Amino acid sequence: MKIAPVIVGAGPAGIRAAQTLVAHGLRPVLLDEAARAGGQIYRRPPAHFKRPAEQLYGTEAGRAVAVHAAIDGVMDRIDYRPDSLVWNAQAGSLDVLHAPTAVTRSVPWQRLIVATGATDRILPVPGWTLPGVYSLGGSQVALKFQGCAIGSKVVFMGSGPLLYLVAYQYAKAGAKVVAVLDTSGLLDQAAALPGLVTQPVTFGKGLYYLGWLQTHGVPVHRGVQPLRMLGDGHVEAVVFDHGGTERTLACDAVGFGHALRSESQLADLLGCRFGFSPVQRAHLPERDAAGRSSIDGVYLAGDGAGIMGADAAEWAGERAALALLADEGVSIDKGRAAQLESKLAGLMPFRRGLERAFPFPTGWAAQAPDDLVVCRCENITAGDLRQVVRQTGAQEMNRLKALSRVGMGRCQGRMCGVAAAELLAHAAGVPVAQVGRLRGQAPIKPIPMGMTVAAGDETA
Repeated sequence: MKIAPVIVGAGPAGIRAAQTLVAHGLRPVLLDEAARAGGQIYRRPPAHFKRPAEQLYGTEAGRAVAVHAAIDGVMDRIDYRPDSLVWNAQAGSLDVLHAPTAVTRSVPWQRLIVATGATDRILPVPGWTLPGVYSLGGSQVALKFQGCAIGSKVVFMGSGPLLYLVAYQYAKAGAKVVAVLDTSGLLDQAAALPGLVTQPVTFGKGLYYLGWLQTHGVPVHRGVQPLRMLGDGHVEAVVFDHGGTERTLACDAVGFGHALRSESQLADLLGCRFGFSPVQRAHLPERDAAGRSSIDGVYLAGDGAGIMGADAAEWAGERAALALLADEGVSIDKGRAAQLESKLAGLMPFRRGLERAFPFPTGWAAQAPDDLVVCRCENITAGDLRQVVRQTGAQEMNRLKALSRVGMGRCQGRMCGVAAAELLAHAAGVPVAQVGRLRGQAPIKPIPMGMTVAAGDETA
């Protein structure tokens, strides 16, 4: 019996994958954790919430409208399941929680496109657990989904293109942006120019965000070192070093993060082979140029298999769907498939340029104080992790987890895993590639204790 292909994730990659499968006569199941398709970058507000696309998405309004139109145009030809969190995966079936009803059920699959996207890459700073401190992505969700700012005087801090995009979106929406604090320096960005200019339109957008912020009076400080966040029950200020001088900025909210990291836990549970990517400083699931993983029937698309951006996610979603179709014996346009692969390969110089422009702060682990909370779920500090390494000689992430409980909380290491790996590598004196990654564990994301299994579904 044939089972409909399943797509996990309804961002740009998942939407284009669904559209491609429909165009070839298939009716895929599209599982979406959100209430409406669009993903993070093109997140749609509730249906009753009316704001012009230009206000929600700025310079990306045209792309957002196109992606939304694509999914709306095939909605009657797909099995779309919103509010559906895939929290576990195994050969042949997915465990899916329907959030509004707290009912979980098993969804069978024979061919599966994983388009799980990305989340913030967090390097903690003293005070980051204070109320009023958000990730950059969380700040963006508040603005796009409900038109809410995270505060009335906001500091944005960290690195990566998302830093400037979110600051621009907040300022454009009328929020008070106190400052943008960028850990990368002007020399980093100048050195990256050869790679960045390979995508002149995208590069131009970045320059536009920066120029707009500066011409509208938003201070931009490059080459900073975040020191701490202060507050009594709520964040009240950010302290940072700039050129050897300690400075303090008053605020009532902070959005921070160091670019993005792939949501690769589902690929891990499915058994996909991983490898270390020096460019992204992360272990990522391996895929071929068409999106095929090391597991037969599993295809990877979009930022969940490596951060490449929204345009690349659309191309990768379409390419993965074409690979699925070809493996099913369906005739596809091989010229289009080759064109998509060429487009994706052509983005690599730009991707390397971004890493040069916004380098990972490799000195963070050495500077992190012992009392810095790294894993907020289990209240594990940097000093706790260093002590475990000293006492046990641990040099691998899952060994560190077993000995310290880091990554055992609700987030399953999604927030603390990057920082813990950096601390382990520094304390053990080994490259971060050598310490490995936290193995994916179910549930991938928090699920309610009181959830029920769908009637007649004994496999969930």
